Amino acid sequence: MPSAESTPASVHESEPVLPTKDDEVSRNGSEFIGGPLGRRALLGTSWWTPVRIIALVAIGMFALGLVQKAPCYNGGWFFGASSQYTHACYSDIPHLYQGRGFADGLVPYFDKLPGDMQYLEYPVLTGVFMEVAAWLTPGSGSIQDQEQWYWMVNAGMLMVCAAVIVVCVSRTHARRPWDGLLVALAPAFALTATINWDLLAVALTASAMLMWARGRSLAFGVLLGLATAAKLYPVFLLGPLFVLCWRAGKWRDFGKALGGAVVSWLVVNLPVMFFAFDGWSKFYTFSQERGVDFGSFWLILAQNSADPLSTETVNTLAMLLVLLCCAGIAVLALTAPRRPRFAQLAFLIVAVFILTNKVYSPQYVLWMVPLAVLARPKWRDFLIWQACEVAYFLGIWMYLAYTTSGNAHKGLPTDGYHWAIGLHLLGTVYLCAMVVRDILMPERDVVRRAGDDDPSGGVLDGAADVFVLGPAAHPPRHAAHFDGPQVEWGGDRESTDRSL
Repeated sequence: MPSAESTPASVHESEPVLPTKDDEVSRNGSEFIGGPLGRRALLGTSWWTPVRIIALVAIGMFALGLVQKAPCYNGGWFFGASSQYTHACYSDIPHLYQGRGFADGLVPYFDKLPGDMQYLEYPVLTGVFMEVAAWLTPGSGSIQDQEQWYWMVNAGMLMVCAAVIVVCVSRTHARRPWDGLLVALAPAFALTATINWDLLAVALTASAMLMWARGRSLAFGVLLGLATAAKLYPVFLLGPLFVLCWRAGKWRDFGKALGGAVVSWLVVNLPVMFFAFDGWSKFYTFSQERGVDFGSFWLILAQNSADPLSTETVNTLAMLLVLLCCAGIAVLALTAPRRPRFAQLAFLIVAVFILTNKVYSPQYVLWMVPLAVLARPKWRDFLIWQACEVAYFLGIWMYLAYTTSGNAHKGLPTDGYHWAIGLHLLGTVYLCAMVVRDILMPERDVVRRAGDDDPSGGVLDGAADVFVLGPAAHPPRHAAHFDGPQVEWGGDRESTDRSL
C-alpha cells in the first residue's frame, strides 16, 4: 500500500477530497443523510455536482434564516423595541429605509439627512446596493409596508450574494469542493445574513480569492478593490499577500493585484469624492468618531472602569494592537518552516482586525466564515467556533432586550453579556490558534496533508522561496515536504522520489 509520500503527484491532483472520508465529524454527521458519499458523487457523473448541491443547501439555509426573522417581519420591527430583541430577529435594513432617507427619495452622499447623522455612513458601493434596492421597492402603501418590501428586496439580492460566496469557496480549492458545505451550513451565516449589507463585500472578496487561486492577479485586484469600496476589511488581505509574494519573489503578480485594487476602488469612489466629499467621507469620520460599542473587549473594560478610556485613546491603542499583530503575522509568514497558505494568513489578518476593533456587530462573522473554511476546513474546529458565535448572537439580543425592557429587566444583564463577548473572543482566538499551529506544523494542515500545497495561492502554489528568515532558511538536508513533488526550504529545492 503506497504511502502519501510515495503516491504519484498525478493521483493527488486528480482525486477530489471527500470530507466524509477525510474528517471524522463529517463522516459521523453524514449518517443523518444516508452515510458517506459514494463513487457517483465523487466523480460528479450526474447533474448533482458538489457545487450545485452546495449552492442549493446555501439557499435553503438562507431561507431558514429568513423564516427566523418572521416574528419581526410581522410587527417586531415596528410595534415594539424589545420584541425584535427577544425574538433575536433584529435587522438594520427596514430601520434604515426611512432613517437614511431612502423612503423620501434622498440621494445617498449628496442629500443631507435630518438629525445628527447628516449623511449615509456606509462605503459607496454599499450605498449603491442600498439605493438599487430602494428603486425596486414599491412606493405605495404605509411606511411599514414599504419597509417590509425593502427588507424582502434586499434579502433577495443578498441571497444572490450568498450563492456566489459558496460557489466561489467550493471552486477555490479545486480538489476540495465539499468544503463549501461548511459555509452553506454555518448557522451564524444564516442567522446574520440579513442583519446588514455585509454579504456584498463578502461575495466580492470570495470572488477575488477565486480569481487569485486561478492565477488571475489583475482580476483579483479589481474585485478586491470593489470589495473594499463596499466594506473596509477586504483591503487588509493585501498585507499577507505582500509578505507571501515577498517570500516567493512574485512581485509582478502582487503589482498587478495592487494596481487593479487601487484603480477599481478609485473608479467607484472618485466621482462621489469629487462631487460630494462631505457625504463620501462620512463613513471614515464616523468610524473614527464612534465610541466603544457592542461586542468588543473594549466595552468590557469600559463598563468595568470608573474612568473609561476616551475614544481617541482607544483608537490609538487599537491601531497599535493591529500593527503589532500584523508584524507578528509577517514574522510568522517569513519564518514558518513552509510558506503559509494565502487563505491562512487572510483569515488571521481579518480575525486580528475583528478582535482588536472597538465594535463587533454580530454580522461581522460573515467576513470570517469563507476565509475560515479556506484556512482550516476542519469540521470540529469550525463548529466549535460557530457555537461560540451563535451564543454571542443570542447574547447581544438578550442584552438589548434587558436594556430596553425598563424595570421589567427581561433578558441578559451586563455581566452575562460580558460572558457572551468573552465566548466570542475565545472562539475566534481558538480558531486562530489552530491556524497558527497548522502554519508552524504543516504536517497537521488538513489541506496539505491531502496532497496540496496552496490551492488558494495561485502563482504561489508550488513556487520556490526566494526570501526566508530564521531556521527555515537553513533546513537540515534530510528535511522534505511530506506531500508535494518538490521541497522548498529557503531557496533550496529537493526532489522527492514518488515512484510506486
